[in-house]
Amino acid sequence: MRIYLIGFMGSGKSHWGRLLSAGTGWPCYDLDQLIQEQEGMTIADIFSQKGEEYFRMLEREVLVNLSQTRNDMILSCGGGTPCFLNNIAFMKQQGKVVWLDTATPVLLKRLLKEKSHRPLIRDISDSDLEAFIGRKLRDRKIYYEQADLRLPEETLTLHDMKKALFDDGK
Repeated sequence: MRIYLIGFMGSGKSHWGRLLSAGTGWPCYDLDQLIQEQEGMTIADIFSQKGEEYFRMLEREVLVNLSQTRNDMILSCGGGTPCFLNNIAFMKQQGKVVWLDTATPVLLKRLLKEKSHRPLIRDISDSDLEAFIGRKLRDRKIYYEQADLRLPEETLTLHDMKKALFDDGK
């Protein structure tokens, strides 16, 4: 089985991917990290030097290649991954898609600390960040809602996640 973790930036996809990997023994991959390794530059640099369209095409390529060569894996996707190039439908065909649904105040608190590493928000003022998160969440919700599972990230436990995914908690 392939498990795709989706959700807004700062929703804990990488964190929960590592925990689920430790709990299942399956490898966990981080899509942004794979892209950075392949390109030899940060996501922020890819966005600034080559543009978002280039990034989204590369993101799709890495997503498809990994999905076609790996089974029993966990993939922490970028916040926008399901929203472009019909990626959400592709992921649903390949495995289970889990939306880590995280409240805006929690996202705001996390993202205020990480702005410089996040190309989509680094130039947004602290005072405008909450409104930006709200707008982006509204835009992306149509994609996130297509996930096979929607889990409330702030109260999630590994046991709950495994139970929802595997129906037996083991």
